[in-house]
Order: sequence, then C-alpha cells, then structure tokens
Amino acid sequence: MCGIVGYVGGAECAPILLDGLRRLEYRGYDSAGTAIFDGQRIGVLRAVGKLRNLEKAVDEAKPAGTTGIGHTRWATHGRPSEVNAHPHLVGDVAVVHNGIIENHLALRARLSAAGATIQSDTDTELVAHLIDSHVRAGEGLEGAVRAALRELHGAYALAVLSAREPERLVVAKNASPLVIGLGDGETYCGSDIPALLPYTRDMVFLEDGEMAVLERGGARITRLDGTLVEREPRYIDWSPVMAEKAGFKHFMLKEIFEQPRAMEDTLRGRLDRERGDINELEIGLDASAAAAVRRVYLLACGTSYHAAMTGRYFIERLARVPATVEIASEFRGRSPVVGEGDLVIAVSQSGETLDTLVAAKEAKANGAKVLAIANVIGSAIPRMADGAFYTHAGPEIGVASTKCFTTQLANLLMVAIWLANRRGHLDADATRALVEDMARLPHLMRDTLMSTRQLVANIAKRYNDARDVLFLGRGPSFPIALEGALKLKEISYVHAEGYAAGEMKHGPIALIDAAVPVLVLCPKDAWYERTLGNLEEARAREAQVIAIATEGDEAARNVSHDLVEIPSVREELTPFLTVLPLQLYAYYVADFKGTDVDQPRNLAKTVTVE
Repeated sequence: MCGIVGYVGGAECAPILLDGLRRLEYRGYDSAGTAIFDGQRIGVLRAVGKLRNLEKAVDEAKPAGTTGIGHTRWATHGRPSEVNAHPHLVGDVAVVHNGIIENHLALRARLSAAGATIQSDTDTELVAHLIDSHVRAGEGLEGAVRAALRELHGAYALAVLSAREPERLVVAKNASPLVIGLGDGETYCGSDIPALLPYTRDMVFLEDGEMAVLERGGARITRLDGTLVEREPRYIDWSPVMAEKAGFKHFMLKEIFEQPRAMEDTLRGRLDRERGDINELEIGLDASAAAAVRRVYLLACGTSYHAAMTGRYFIERLARVPATVEIASEFRGRSPVVGEGDLVIAVSQSGETLDTLVAAKEAKANGAKVLAIANVIGSAIPRMADGAFYTHAGPEIGVASTKCFTTQLANLLMVAIWLANRRGHLDADATRALVEDMARLPHLMRDTLMSTRQLVANIAKRYNDARDVLFLGRGPSFPIALEGALKLKEISYVHAEGYAAGEMKHGPIALIDAAVPVLVLCPKDAWYERTLGNLEEARAREAQVIAIATEGDEAARNVSHDLVEIPSVREELTPFLTVLPLQLYAYYVADFKGTDVDQPRNLAKTVTVE
C-alpha cells in the first residue's frame, strides 16, 4: 500500500506534491520521491526513509515546474533503497505505482531479452519500460499507457508523466485506489482523499479498468477499450483527520476493515489458480528444501505467536510434518535442540522483533533452514533468513495488530499447502481445491465484517462493564481465542483469558458466573460437538455466552445469549473469519470505554529491546 500524488496546473508543484505525500505517509514510509517537468526534462528526486529526507533533497535542489508526480513507498518488490524508490524514469517516461504486478517475472525476462537495462528490483520499473517502448514506437502517451496496461496482470494505480507531453498526466486503476481532484485551472490525483483535501473538495473516483487524462482544464475518463466515461464529481466534506482514516473513528477500525484488501494483496501472485498450486518462487525456498524438512519450528511473539500456533495446525494437518511453536524469548534462552533438517519459520510483523531475530539466528547457526514471514521488505529477520515470504498488509498504524495477523495466517497456510504438495500429502486435485477456497477469502472476510459489525457493537455495549471475559476454542479456534483475549487486554485494559475449551474443567470453570461474558468459538469443524458441550457447561453456570458459530447453527443459537454467525467454510479457513468478530468486539469495548485505541498505554508497535 503506497501513496501516489500528482498535479498539473499553473502553480509550482513541488510544495503541492510534498504536502500530498505528507498526508499520505501513513500509506508507506520506507522511501519517497518526485518527478517534475522543469520545462526541458523530467527531474527525479528520491530518498530512502521518512519523508523528511525527500523534503531535504527538494529543499536543496529546488525543482521548478507545474506538472509532476510523487510517491511514498511501502515496499512489496525490492527492499527499501533509493534505486527501488519511485518514481521510475525510463527514457522520457516517469511512473509511480501502487499495487502488485503478478506477471512481473515474465515481463522482466522478456524486457531483459529485448535489451532493456533494468536498474531496480521493482515491478514498477517494468511498467515504465513498457510505456516507454510504446512511446518510442510513435504512440502518444495515452495510447502508450493503454497498450502497456493490456500486458499487465495484477493490481495497479498508476500516474504517468512524459517529457513529450508535459502538460498532462495519464492515470489508471485496477484493484488499487485512485482519486482525481478537480480545481480551478488545475487537476490533481491521489491514492486517497487526504492528499487532495487542502486544494479541492470536488473529487472523482476512478473505477477498476478505467484510465484518465488529466490536464489543467479537468479530466477525461475512459475505459481501457477507449469508451468514454461520464461521471459527476462528488463533494467531500470530511475533515483532514477523518479523511486520513477514511471516515473511520480510529486507525484500528480502518485496518480491521482493510483486511479483505490486505488479503487480496497477500494472495495476489502467490495463488496460481491456473495451475491450482502455490507459486514457490514467492516463498523463497524450492521443492528440494520442502523435501528435506523433518521438523518445523515456528518462532514468534505476541500476536504473531498466535498466528504461529494456527500455522502449526495447518502444517501438521496438511503436510504431516511434526511442528512445534515456540515463544521466541523462551526458545533463545534454553539451548534448544535444533539443527539440520529443521525448518524454522520466524514470524514477525515488523521483521525486527529482537527476540525472534536472535532466536532465528541461533537456529540458523545450528544448521536449521530459516524462513521469515514478515510485513516489512528488507527488515532484519528476512535479511538473515534463507527465504523470505512477505505479507502485503501495508502499513499498520494501530498498535494492536489486525490485518498483519490475518495476512500472516494466509502465508502460513500457503506454506503448509506448498509443503504438503511437495512432500506428496496433497495431490493435484486437493491442492487446487484449497487454492480455490483461499481465493474466496477476501470476499468472505468482507461479507463477515459487513454482516457482523453492528451486532458486535451492540454486544460490546451490553457487556462493556464486564471486568473479566473468557474466550474458549478448540483446534484452530484455540489460538484465535487467545488472540481475541489479547486484543481485548491490549486496548480496553479489561482482564481477559483465552483457553482451550477442553481445559475449562481444569480450573477456568471456577471463574464463571453471571457477571462473566464467555465468548465461545464453535464453528462447524471436527471439534464442534465437544465445543458445543463446553458452551452448554458455561451456560449452566449462568455465564453470559456469546457464540461465534457457522451460519444457520440453531443448536448454538439455542444455548447462547448472543450468536454471531460466520459463513460456512472448510476447517482450515475458519480462523480467518472467527477472528473478525473478536477484533470488532475488542475495538468497540475500548471505544465505549474511551481508551486510546490506536496507542494503548505501555505498548509499542515493534519490540526491539529485551
């Protein structure tokens, strides 16, 4: 998730581009850049790190010009570096891009074979090469962009500037957001509303499969086939703060609802639906590495530890490989028996978690193969690992992790499918079926969030004064119960505990009374009947039972006070859906209590100290 801004008009555009990028920095902050036509050529300035580094470069260079594009990056292909930063300039064409080009490997091979000199590791530079080749062939900028887009598969929001047509920008969109702003003798574009609010309130939202030519006098929108699109602008009355959060009250709530998009980005290019398989080039290890695995260790902390617990279930069930989940700080302190033949999967949202980093280094030193699952390209854990399998959740501003958790689950499930297939435990038909079901996840998550939001808010308001809350689950629902309890503790400061439901009689049942809400995860899976029995036991002790169950489950409805329904899915996919109401419950309890949802006390986003 990156930030794009563009301007064509009569004013000096450098300050406008920087201001827009500053308002979009929440979308990406590992590098930034601008491309501005100065009357003779396109001048590109790029800098690694926070936007202030680009601001310093612009202040020193003082670029002049009234047409330009800017970008703040969250890396998805290529580590954060100046050469990988946007804009990418090829010939007379500069491009900024948000999204993921699925066929980037094939494009890179084809362009290299044709003699193109490719400087960066990004998929975006390949787009610039494609457009430039069409421009050099004599096509105008609009036609060149249209022709290049026919060759791209994946998600993109693009803004393109050409020195040959310096008084216009061409923009296009597919599965990544892009907004056009209409001013008086000037036109803007941006990835999101906040970039444009100081300059105009009249905005046009591009739809998938559309492109537009921006000039001082306005924007002309067409479909990719050239058909003209007429669309009236909308007047936006949001405040800048509301716009930055897309109208949500807190970043955490925004990020909960971003999960379907984050899931789409994480699965894109990894699920090969044509072959019905996982693209192992994305995982970073090959089939021989899969065949050599005798045991899997999963190392993580906090929310990532709960994702790793779910990953153990995926790996053992599908790949039939023994798997152990370890809290990284405990693993590194006890001289673990780990070595050759072991696959260590280090899971960390930031890729910088110190305990996980040190534990993974120790395992690698002992001969284990290390696979990193992280959300930040080029971070410490992926750098030291043998393979890196990145999530594409985008920046997560709220301290309590939500979208990074579900995208970690996705990567762990893909690793399990890959292992199972390469080791002969999933045949081609079973692999294809799982791949197809995973491809439906974004849609199912979106439906679940929309259908449960108000119901969960009402439940949270009713139990807002509860001082203790229990979360129960079995099998893959057990780590989700732990995650639900952690979320509630993190942001509402309510005492909450997650338990394996079968352990309820071994102590936790003593805590249950009429004042204790008990959230029970009981989807229709192999553990359903036993979990339903635990639910009835809690109800018999006068607990206020809230069930998260499969839609249409009348048995669960009859023995619970409140029922939150999720779609019916295969067992491996239930954690992706059951966690969503728990995230919402934690959020609404915290909001009703008035706590600082996005920055809860005593917590930091990344733990890089012991």
